[in-house]
Amino acid sequence: FYEVLDKNSFTFNEDYKLGYMRKEIKSNKSDSHLGHVFNDGPKNKTGIRYCINSASLRFVSKNDLKKEGYEEYLKLFK
Repeated sequence: FYEVLDKNSFTFNEDYKLGYMRKEIKSNKSDSHLGHVFNDGPKNKTGIRYCINSASLRFVSKNDLKKEGYEEYLKLFK
């Protein structure tokens, strides 16, 4: 991913566990580790790359967005 829909849903912290600085991304609600953010993303977009753990994702079908409480995101599919 090269951007998030709602930056207020996440916290970003410096992480030096591998000996160099990475930016960790966590969920605000659960404080769960989601992955890391790097500055080597697409230059023609944001320049940022969100490297998110697939186990932390829950995919919702477009047809189920309203039912699951994500109706506000339907506009992204037009």
